[in-house]
Amino acid sequence: MTTKIIHFMVNGMLEQAEFGADCSAADVKDVFRAAAEAGPHHILKMYSMNGSVMNISPRLEANSRDSYYRLEVVASDLKSVGMPNELDTMEHRLNHLESKVMEDVGKTPDVVCELKSQVESFKRKLESVKHLSWMGLFKEDSDHQLSNLSPKPKSSRLSAQEQRQQVRRKFLNMSSLHVTEEVREHLKTPIFDNWQWEEAEMLVLLQVMFIDLDFLMAFHIQLDVLQNFLFEVYRHYNNIPFHNFRHCFCVTQMLYGLIWLTDLRSKISRIDLLIMLTSALCHDLDHPGYNNVYQINAQTDLALRYNDISPLENHHCAVAFGIMSKPECNILKNLSSDQYKHIRGGMIRCILATDMARHNDILNKFRSIQPVFNFTNNEHKEVLMNIMVKVSDISNEARPMAVAEPWLDCLLQEFFNQSDTEKLKGLPVAPFMDRDKVSRPSSQTSFIRFVLLPLFTELTKLFPCLEKHILEPVRRALEYYSDLERASKQEQEGRSTAGGGGEGGIGGAQEEIV
Repeated sequence: MTTKIIHFMVNGMLEQAEFGADCSAADVKDVFRAAAEAGPHHILKMYSMNGSVMNISPRLEANSRDSYYRLEVVASDLKSVGMPNELDTMEHRLNHLESKVMEDVGKTPDVVCELKSQVESFKRKLESVKHLSWMGLFKEDSDHQLSNLSPKPKSSRLSAQEQRQQVRRKFLNMSSLHVTEEVREHLKTPIFDNWQWEEAEMLVLLQVMFIDLDFLMAFHIQLDVLQNFLFEVYRHYNNIPFHNFRHCFCVTQMLYGLIWLTDLRSKISRIDLLIMLTSALCHDLDHPGYNNVYQINAQTDLALRYNDISPLENHHCAVAFGIMSKPECNILKNLSSDQYKHIRGGMIRCILATDMARHNDILNKFRSIQPVFNFTNNEHKEVLMNIMVKVSDISNEARPMAVAEPWLDCLLQEFFNQSDTEKLKGLPVAPFMDRDKVSRPSSQTSFIRFVLLPLFTELTKLFPCLEKHILEPVRRALEYYSDLERASKQEQEGRSTAGGGGEGGIGGAQEEIV
């Protein structure tokens, strides 16, 4: 059987793990949890020598002792675990033995002292760990009490509802975790890698954002209400290639990072920060994977309901406030009527601003006020809030290429799904969505040049500190995709010359992304 060896550093010790080719993802994670002395609800992360986050899975690449990975517990369980009965019994018997020996000999033998010390040390270790699967010790986990001798029947595939409930259980179990300062700081940067986090973990990180911005204290939000709200938001994102919960998390995380990078906390009110973060969280709720142009051309229920005016964005707003209409999910229930109206109005403006049909109008308005921008001017502030949410929504190319490129594949898959449907129904097809006319580089060059750069440039004029964080990465992305596009055209021209003919050129600027 083919195996691979992983060398890793954990708790200051260099360790190694060996995995077979048929090892499951759960088995791999269990091994590393045991090595880190972590419980089932802790969050582990593996880092390469250069600090990149590695995906803990059977696809983890083998390495050498000189290129070891670094394994860390980045979120720890704050609840200590009760001692196993067997350990208590052992301690009781040792105490009884010590008493008997003292009666007979008059002193405690060294061997008994050593045993007592070992028991104390073992107890301290157990107190910081939810379970130690490598020793067969578990806390209130009946599934693990079953005999390992009998094979477990293969469970049937979970339904979508069951999967969501599983995520809810994991989230609530993890919700008391202490997220390390290193992760909290990384969460505030545009280089954060969303692909390394599971859905329940992302919910924990969203909770951290609300807590670290002091929203719970300022707006009297109960923790269980916030958790219910976050889970309902997660539940109302569809399992589609691009506009899914992971995209929602990315947009929210980018906005969160921009708030810290620009020190917006000292420039606008906390209630406006809440508006922006919650808008980012809710901005694509229940997205069907087909854009506004499709909704209008196909005369869908959404287009009819909203009279062809930003049907998707109006729907996202309606779903958001539908979630908050439930008392157990209403994070705004302890606010005054005026505060609620202010937040509702602000969220509607921010979410509607993500309709790319309104892009030029919003950008031109921001461009006109940017030279005289005043944070005390309510109109200026509202435009800025719209811009911040817009930038976050289309910010993938500001991230490292390893994070951004998979998102492009997801976007193109969603575009191609729509154009395939449009062809079947005889509806107009946008060139940038047609799988027969678009390539990965051509889909990005026009979009970056004509949409991202002008928008990011204007925001950077107001906040020069953002140049290295978002503007320079976008410029590098344009250069990268331009090089790919030139190479692709040269290759096509070469094939055309050699074969006496070829396919037509690639066309179409990417006009819409949300």
